[in-house]
Amino acid sequence: MAIAVKTKQWGNSIGLIIPSDIVKNLKIKPEETILINVEKKENPLKELWGFGKGKKLTQHARSENKKMLESKWV
Repeated sequence: MAIAVKTKQWGNSIGLIIPSDIVKNLKIKPEETILINVEKKENPLKELWGFGKGKKLTQHARSENKKMLESKWV
């Protein structure tokens, strides 16, 4: 399961806040050891370069693209 989270400064460390719906879904408890995959997110504007060039988008395609953009800006 991949989710986007923001990092927070905690003393000399960097912490992650896991959204409550994910915690409930995976039944994560305090002090448990969990496995996460860490990747730095690229610039979403760079990923969209040339997007839709020369194409007319339908309303369905626009709503799908809006969902994609919202997930990249989290």
